[in-house]
Amino acid sequence: MVRTPLTPEERERGERLGRLLRAARGDRSMAEVAASAGISPETLRKIETGRAPTPAFFTVAALAGTLGLSMDELAVRCVLVPV
Repeated sequence: MVRTPLTPEERERGERLGRLLRAARGDRSMAEVAASAGISPETLRKIETGRAPTPAFFTVAALAGTLGLSMDELAVRCVLVPV
């Protein structure tokens, strides 16, 4: 199966998600947050750096829960481009 290349907008949305999650993580270690969310630290690293711009819904939901973020807020802040 060949994956369709991501659009620039999809890449930017993934980068915004990564920045939001990194900011919400604060001083907590990547390993601590990843373990609490049930994902690997490498997966979290890829999401935070934008190298995984389209993470699975349940991965994002687990991270949001771990970091005390609302899925609604994440969706709004990742989809809408600031003006």
